Amino acid sequence: MYRTHTCGELRLSDAGKTVTLSGWVQRTRDLGGMTFVDLRDRYGITQLTFNTESDAVLRETARSLGREFVVQVAGTVMERQSKNANMPTGEVEIFCSAITVLNSAKTPPFTIEEETDGGDELRMKYRYLDLRRAIVRKNFELRHRMAIEVRNYLSAQNFLEVETPVLIKSTPEGARDFVVPSRMNQGEFYALPQSPQTFKQLLMVAGFDRYFQLVKCFRDEDLRADRQPEFTQIDCEMAFVEREDILHAFEGLAKHLFKSILGKDFSEPFLRMSYDEAMRDYGCDKPDLRFGMRFESLTAPVDLVRGKGFKVFDDAELVVGINAEGCANWSRKQTDALIDFVKRPQIGATGIVFVKWTAEGVKSTVDKFYAPEQLQQWAAYFGMKQGDLLCIMAGGTDKVRKQLNELRLHLGDLLGLRDPKVFKPLWVVDFPLLEQDVESGRWHAMHHPFTSPIPEHTHLLESDPGTVKANAYDLVINGTEIGGGSIRIHDRSMQEAMFRVLGFTDEEARYKFGFLLDAFEYGAPPHGGAAFGFDRWVALFGGRSDIREFIAFPKNNAGRDVMIDAPSRIDEIQLKELGITVK
Repeated sequence: MYRTHTCGELRLSDAGKTVTLSGWVQRTRDLGGMTFVDLRDRYGITQLTFNTESDAVLRETARSLGREFVVQVAGTVMERQSKNANMPTGEVEIFCSAITVLNSAKTPPFTIEEETDGGDELRMKYRYLDLRRAIVRKNFELRHRMAIEVRNYLSAQNFLEVETPVLIKSTPEGARDFVVPSRMNQGEFYALPQSPQTFKQLLMVAGFDRYFQLVKCFRDEDLRADRQPEFTQIDCEMAFVEREDILHAFEGLAKHLFKSILGKDFSEPFLRMSYDEAMRDYGCDKPDLRFGMRFESLTAPVDLVRGKGFKVFDDAELVVGINAEGCANWSRKQTDALIDFVKRPQIGATGIVFVKWTAEGVKSTVDKFYAPEQLQQWAAYFGMKQGDLLCIMAGGTDKVRKQLNELRLHLGDLLGLRDPKVFKPLWVVDFPLLEQDVESGRWHAMHHPFTSPIPEHTHLLESDPGTVKANAYDLVINGTEIGGGSIRIHDRSMQEAMFRVLGFTDEEARYKFGFLLDAFEYGAPPHGGAAFGFDRWVALFGGRSDIREFIAFPKNNAGRDVMIDAPSRIDEIQLKELGITVK
């Protein structure tokens, strides 16, 4: 037996016991005739004591230990003379009588403590070392607890966990597929699933009624802090349901996780907001409602700015702004920094018009075009008060809303209004079913091609597709899209009509989705479901924005695993077996 106890287990009540511990050396300290070693395992840290007077040879062995050596020690639990209130084991130490080095270790490339001196790339290259840190391990304890709670809750609601295939057929679902060549069927390829979408619909046709799965999904798309090429999804589907049933079921799941993981009660129903309202008032379909700064238009429904000779406003499709409360005293340097922020290439704005209400009155950077009483009218329109700062932007409607959204979130960060311990969940509903590519004129599904129109828009699908609203919904928490879903099409003729609108020929639709169309002819029930980004949800509860911190072995922003150096080339023998030539 390598240990009788863990390194986080012993307390003062264990004093006098003879114990055996095993773990990694966190650090050693020499003080006079004593050597102290902090021994670490997954469960905590225990201080070991070696005394020259009792055993000089043993103490010399302890002094030779390097960081991350794996050792086994035996000894007696003693009360510490110098207690550490910051450690659960801080009242005891082990007076050691024996030590065995189980494995030596090279000096690690970074310090394995709460804060490390390793940058992200170095940490990921030696991820197995990074995972030894307690602060990182806690992320995975949180992930584990959430996975257990998800399974327990859904199982109690009669959901059945069913595994679906990982090697599937390539189908268009919004992102590029990862493809896998088939040796037994040369020239043909599997795809890794972007989601189990069609399979969970087939399970409803099969009569399974309620399905869920914590499932790996794969999308070959550009990466960012909340996106990985492979990610985990809480995937769910229900039969004989309408939208209200779905929202009730998964709002229940969300409330259960808030309560069981964070101890937060949500007694009231989650707020609901239409897509059109979200875009109008916040410039995005996943608004962060922890703070205000709702958009106000100065051109609609009432035009308060055009026709005064200020070309930027006169030529704009939309002039819109937000009120940053209490910021009127910001310096020129601070407001110039805001302009620099929105001029960044990824945002692409040309500038900001500022209006300040100070003790001297309402002043603007465009005073020469607008009289004081007009500026007062703006101030009243925004509900502005002395001490506030208006930030106004102008341009094409969609573009300027997106730009102002970026500024709003940036101001929220600068003003400390995005508290990670505050949660504002909402459902965004009534999305457009389709969006049109400007260059090609082709329609694309905003969610996926299996989403049903809202019932009252069904007849418009082929005659006026741009006006059709989707029977879809997203769960948004603190500006993060946690997940979403829709009521699905369950009728073959409607699904074929959807494929036609999306530009599929009958042959293409049959080739890609013939199995689903055929299934709809064998008694498909009305059904719908949702999928939630499990990595994102865990990161949100952990107070972080980067999901990589909650994935054991993540990829970097270039899609590489720098630890195992993947992706990598394969040898010619493998290529020949697959019938593939790499140029």
